[in-house]
Amino acid sequence: MSTSRYSRDQMAARVAQDIPEGAYVNLGIGLPTKVANYLPPEKEIFLHSENGLLGMGPAPAPGEEDEDLINAGKQPVTLLMGGAYFHHADSFAMMRGGHLDICVLGAFQVSHTGDLANWHTGAPDAIPAVGGAMDLAIGAKQVFVMMEHQTKTGESKIVERCTYPLTGIGCVSRIYTDLAVLDVTPQGLRVREMAPGLTLADLQAVTAAPLLAPTE
Repeated sequence: MSTSRYSRDQMAARVAQDIPEGAYVNLGIGLPTKVANYLPPEKEIFLHSENGLLGMGPAPAPGEEDEDLINAGKQPVTLLMGGAYFHHADSFAMMRGGHLDICVLGAFQVSHTGDLANWHTGAPDAIPAVGGAMDLAIGAKQVFVMMEHQTKTGESKIVERCTYPLTGIGCVSRIYTDLAVLDVTPQGLRVREMAPGLTLADLQAVTAAPLLAPTE
């Protein structure tokens, strides 16, 4: 397959396009944190961090870091005007109570029905790290997954049935990879966009679940 892939920054910018004005959003640890760099400043979007922040801003300038002001991934952040700190338990109550419009999570696998596996590979030497992913997966109104399309060994991360321990069942609404944007629909995985030069046949060849052609 000869095609260009979206870079991680291009993936983050693409996710940012789909976050509407006024949304309350949680960005998961790792790749999803990049989305914050591409949210347009003219849009009022409220970023939530599970360690107890709402109204989180971008990374501080070098030398202006506050060691007490970090996100869930322990990276230094800023707080926008009107932002708030609160207890960890209150943060999880927001997540579980359906108060977040969107969460953006990484994943090891996503099934064609929107099942999510992102906390443990099941390998005996793997260190499980669920964090707040299960709470976000069932609590957010929409779950966006942002991940590479394939593993380092070339296996599809999009599958008919997850083989890793599940984080949530039928919770994913949209998948963003370095090859495509896919919607999870009642009919199956619908292709919204593909990387330049990619055909549906090319994409299907590296995807271990059936794909539906983009709608006009």
